[in-house]
Amino acid sequence: MYKNSSMRSAIIIFILLCMLPAVILAQDTAYTNSIGMKFVLVRPGSMIVGRFQPTVPPPGGGLGGGPGLADSVYKKAQQMAKEAYMPGFYVAIRQPFYLGQFEVTQEQWKKVMGNNPSYFQGDKVTDDAGKHPVENVTWNDAQQFIQKLNKLEQGKAVYRLPTEFEWEYAARAGAQDDISWKDIFASAVISERHTHEVGEKKPNAWGLYDMLGNVWEWVQDFYNEKIFADPVPPVQGSVHVLKGSSFTGDVKNATYMTHAAGPADGWNVGFRVVMEVK
Repeated sequence: MYKNSSMRSAIIIFILLCMLPAVILAQDTAYTNSIGMKFVLVRPGSMIVGRFQPTVPPPGGGLGGGPGLADSVYKKAQQMAKEAYMPGFYVAIRQPFYLGQFEVTQEQWKKVMGNNPSYFQGDKVTDDAGKHPVENVTWNDAQQFIQKLNKLEQGKAVYRLPTEFEWEYAARAGAQDDISWKDIFASAVISERHTHEVGEKKPNAWGLYDMLGNVWEWVQDFYNEKIFADPVPPVQGSVHVLKGSSFTGDVKNATYMTHAAGPADGWNVGFRVVMEVK
């Protein structure tokens, strides 16, 4: 009886695993909820997180035809680069999820919360402030928004903040290396004086906008007090992780590979949400 039961369970599990790709493929690739928030389906996959491989220009061959590093300095720099080298670690995203195609806007926040905490509204912007990302919100503020959104959409969907790994996986959109400066300028609102309307720049390969720049984005995880994430996120901490840089950043910090911690400056911090796949 035990053997037959075990075999039956194994067969059922095998069939379900075979069906899983078809179930994922059957999901709608996009969804719009009752208040106009648009979501993009992110399928399972994997990535290497925390890889850091610094390089040193050779002696006698500086940038722009300059003199380059002296031999003694070059050797020291090589040693420092070797010590700083990090191979990174493998992360698997095993479940599909929907992620907000855009950062939560001021208009959407107001529909759910009935107010607008943002600094960049009214005479501080020249276009429709409602289409700018909501900012000046804490991690707890974002959780309150999500709690109310879940009540509003009860029975239709379940919303939450993305984990850091979910966020980075979606931001990379299949890329294994860091984003090039050319692509940053094409896709990120950076080196500006205020936020822009969401979706003005080029989306990433999976159709997600403003993953870098515009506003920093809250994620679910606690901050580990390091530049890179750990393989296992901390279960407690005093502050939470921010990803993606903001309109005040530049190409050096508009990257999905590192992380920061809140509350930052407030007026450059927003978020986007995950909608779980049923």
